[in-house]
Amino acid sequence: MKRGKKYLESLKLVDRTKLYDPVEAIDLVQKTASAKFDETVEAHIKLGVDSRHADQQVRGAVVLPHGTGKTVRVLVFAKGEKATEAEQNGADYVGADDLVTKIQKENWFDFDVVVATPDMMGVVGRLGRVLGPKGLMPNPKAGTVTMDIAKAIADIKAGKIEYRLDKTNIIHCPIGKVSFGTEKLHDNFRTLMEAIVKAKPAAAKGQYLKSVTITSTMGPGIKINQQKALD
Repeated sequence: MKRGKKYLESLKLVDRTKLYDPVEAIDLVQKTASAKFDETVEAHIKLGVDSRHADQQVRGAVVLPHGTGKTVRVLVFAKGEKATEAEQNGADYVGADDLVTKIQKENWFDFDVVVATPDMMGVVGRLGRVLGPKGLMPNPKAGTVTMDIAKAIADIKAGKIEYRLDKTNIIHCPIGKVSFGTEKLHDNFRTLMEAIVKAKPAAAKGQYLKSVTITSTMGPGIKINQQKALD
């Protein structure tokens, strides 16, 4: 893969053989972000589990204290009073079968998170094939299948993110924007790490945190000493 000049310049600032302390790594990720836009800072955490086994799944949600810096568009599947509650509490889109049809026929995806009341999951289930691969399917563990629609919307808008393993047992999550500065990014990073450590499955054996890397959208990866990831 051919890398641009700016990336290669940024790479010179990073010692690829070193495991950095979290604060040091966050300082460095800001220095290596050279794009003209406000880059997102992401954490990539490889876990010592096997996601093929149901009892070793790691999935949940956490509210980052300083949010992600991104405006999140929330779609809510609800009817009656719950639909009204969603509209009054800042949902961007609210509906039922009409939204299912729109997504299926128009390939419409102008939203970032989907919330549903439990009674609507039969309707939402028809979208499993399209929402599932995009990681948009509502899930009780992530708090997106709930009767408390107002709280779900408030948490998501405040910076709630979902974390889940991919097929290679890595969790990828945004922890904010470069412009946040070290302190806010570190708060968000530590909150995410605490949630992931707390979510360790009982069936997980051996080393749980295999590797922790942070990177900006266009910058190089910076490895963090996983033993200090909660510092």
